[in-house]
Amino acid sequence: MDCCICSPMATMYRLPRNSICAPCYEGAKAITGFLNKSRGSMKPNSATMGMRDAWEKVKEMRDREQTTNQRAAFLEQGFALAWKEGMHTDIVVKPGTGPPIAAHKAILAARSDVFRHMLSGDEQCIKAPAGDAISLPELSHDELFLLLSFLYTGGGLDDQDEVPERHLHALLVAADKYDVPFLRRACEARLAARVDTQNVLRTLEVAELSSSSVLRERAMDTVLEHAEQVVFSPEYDDFAVRNAGLCVEITRALLAKKMSTATTKATTCCIEDV
Repeated sequence: MDCCICSPMATMYRLPRNSICAPCYEGAKAITGFLNKSRGSMKPNSATMGMRDAWEKVKEMRDREQTTNQRAAFLEQGFALAWKEGMHTDIVVKPGTGPPIAAHKAILAARSDVFRHMLSGDEQCIKAPAGDAISLPELSHDELFLLLSFLYTGGGLDDQDEVPERHLHALLVAADKYDVPFLRRACEARLAARVDTQNVLRTLEVAELSSSSVLRERAMDTVLEHAEQVVFSPEYDDFAVRNAGLCVEITRALLAKKMSTATTKATTCCIEDV
């Protein structure tokens, strides 16, 4: 249903005034609450002061945001420059394929408790081998580069169309394995936005492997919505061989959906008869 505020339709063709979408409603509610809060500290008959206070609040928030962005850019540029130019690197990270990449132990340890224990020689973790080098054999050179770039800058995945899906899969698994929650959320968001009938089975496997409940739920919803297209696809046979447990869950979810639909129809028929 189109919104009477943000709809692209001409005013004369819009829906009645009480038809409003959720984003517009929440935005209007937030603005009203903000103005009411500012007006609460005003003196009687001081409408001008209330608007001035509101404007000052907006300017203060904008200045604070600019300062935060500048601080983040300052830190990001410094760490990224030190890494890209190899300034005082003290460890080499070896991927499963391709050349190794130099890095800094302090950055790895600060970003991941798993790396910190590995580099400190915690008995409960795999110790870093001699020679100031560690191996991440599950990652290719390009995937390792993306991982290190994210650890140094918090970015590198912003243009999701430029990052292959298989790299995002590998990074999500790595984020789970090495306990990097920020990277995990970034990968989940980008993969969830890409889910379709062509890749939903691969996505479901990766969600299971990385224990991603967010991505798993998104993939299962897609499977149920396009069940016939997914279940009768050539990829489903191989998927079933590798993932018997997931197939059982898909079957049960499809039956539950079918039973729910049948119950709804029966209820509707009874109401109509009455």
